[in-house]
Amino acid sequence: MAVHTGIAGIRGDAAAEPASATPKWAGLAWALLIINTLGSTGAKTVIPLPRSVSQLVTMGALMTAFVIALVLNKHLRIRPSAYLLLLTLLLVSSILSSADLQEGAGALFRCFRLTVFISTLWLLTRWWDGGFSFVRSHIRTYTVVLASVAIGLVISPGNAMPEEYGGRLSGAIWPLTPPQIGQYAAVIAGLTLLLWFGRRTTWRNAMVIVVPVLGLLVLTHTRTATLGLVAGLAVAFLSMLLTSARARKVFAWTVGIGGVAGVVLAGALQAWFLRGQSADNFSSLTGRAKVWDALLEAPRTTAEYIFGVGLTDKSYDGLPIDNSWLAIYHEQGFVGIGLVAGFLLTLVVVAVLRPPSLARACAIFLITYCISASYTEAGLGDASPYLLHLALAASLLVRGVPQSDEQAFIPAKGTGT
Repeated sequence: MAVHTGIAGIRGDAAAEPASATPKWAGLAWALLIINTLGSTGAKTVIPLPRSVSQLVTMGALMTAFVIALVLNKHLRIRPSAYLLLLTLLLVSSILSSADLQEGAGALFRCFRLTVFISTLWLLTRWWDGGFSFVRSHIRTYTVVLASVAIGLVISPGNAMPEEYGGRLSGAIWPLTPPQIGQYAAVIAGLTLLLWFGRRTTWRNAMVIVVPVLGLLVLTHTRTATLGLVAGLAVAFLSMLLTSARARKVFAWTVGIGGVAGVVLAGALQAWFLRGQSADNFSSLTGRAKVWDALLEAPRTTAEYIFGVGLTDKSYDGLPIDNSWLAIYHEQGFVGIGLVAGFLLTLVVVAVLRPPSLARACAIFLITYCISASYTEAGLGDASPYLLHLALAASLLVRGVPQSDEQAFIPAKGTGT
């Protein structure tokens, strides 16, 4: 197996990479990986969609992505990646813990899915060069997904904001839950704002995406996504304060306007965050804490403590776990926790050591978002949007041509979202 060693950086007087550097088919493979992680359960859709059909679509997207990546990279040229190496070790651990079929044949199927998912990412590393091709594919694909949510809201408001979700926005075209929509909206809004900040897109183009997706985020009433967006952008801008006058100006304006808005809209913000819940329900994180306590108190064998019970549907006793670390503890044991903590720490350290640039800021945003969301959302231990966000961060942190911060934020000719 050959290792591809060429590296392309972000230049101030030219595009981040030649137009032909990343094939369009590679972007399509990335988009198909996103489709695979959309899931197959959620609210009622306008046209009833059997789960078997939606699962066929998502698994078909994954297998197609793998075939495309393999055809594009038939010589198996890959880049070394500590993130993917640790993720591969997590896969091996998951297979070992799932082999006894304690969680049924579904555990091995999930391992197969994770194997194809990680293999496709390895094949796509050939085009990980610190550029923005995969960022644009990320934004475009999720924008289309969110556009389907908006269309569903227009044509069938009842299905899009059902009572079973407390009137929160869900997917009426494709079965998406409010937390999923909130996550996609927050990540796309954050990345687009950073591209505008780095002059990789115009203010008008940025607003065409950011304003509608933030509106969808508000309608989902998703606290995790909202706090993740704020935390991610705050850390991304803080990472550039010492080297970018533009970052200092934007950060100062944001803090000032945000502070005033927080005071004026304090009541409305509190009501939005509470979502009409009682104080007890809010303090228990909408019942999550009760599931967490039950999971931690359940008896386990030594092998289950070390390797877990195998991959599941991220639930315990029929209830969603909604915490990445507890889900990993349940499925992959302390070995899994160590590996996930390892690849997160690796990404953080690499991001800190990289010189200031737009690519680094986007990576820091994605890493911060995933870490902050891990407390109330599961997904860091299995094929999920969170692993794709982190893979995108890893692709942005590939070492490029050294440059100063001022060079990093000079607009690239002919680039856009």
